[in-house]
Amino acid sequence: MLRSAQQDGTLEIYKKELLKWSERVNLVGPEARENLDAHIGEALTAAEILQPRGDVLDFGSGGGLPAIPMAIVSPEATFHLVEADQKKWSFLKHVARECGLNAVIYGDRLDRALKRFPPGLRFSLVTSRAVGSPEEWVPLLAGRLTGRVALFQSTPEAPAFAEAVEVFTLPRGASNYLVTFHVKH
Repeated sequence: MLRSAQQDGTLEIYKKELLKWSERVNLVGPEARENLDAHIGEALTAAEILQPRGDVLDFGSGGGLPAIPMAIVSPEATFHLVEADQKKWSFLKHVARECGLNAVIYGDRLDRALKRFPPGLRFSLVTSRAVGSPEEWVPLLAGRLTGRVALFQSTPEAPAFAEAVEVFTLPRGASNYLVTFHVKH
């Protein structure tokens, strides 16, 4: 996926803001800070694989990995980021503004945020990085999911209810997978 000079500049703004805020707020762990370029590269690889369009839900968004880099290179999508931690969602709102992203930030847990979404809102893609058990949260999306789910995780395993599963090894190594699937209806 070719990026524009503007997108590269926006990725630099995100990186600078993430590192600056991480000095006083625990947005990402030490490993992610030390390997930030690799984590951003992983998000960009995922955007290339997933081709986000329409409304995209990312929850447990934390410091914005992978959602913010994906949003930067996918201007045709509207990203809905859900994060319960107030300091983290404050950062997400700030960085979405600074980067001029087509993103809506919800400071809440997924189950409560879903009740605040407009009734007609449907997601073509749902992403999550190691947040809870899909068996617990995917059912919450019933009626709101029109596309696929993409999990960033350390194993290539898909939930038992998944269909049309695809597994991609991400660039940071053998224990970093993108597992995509549709949900049986």
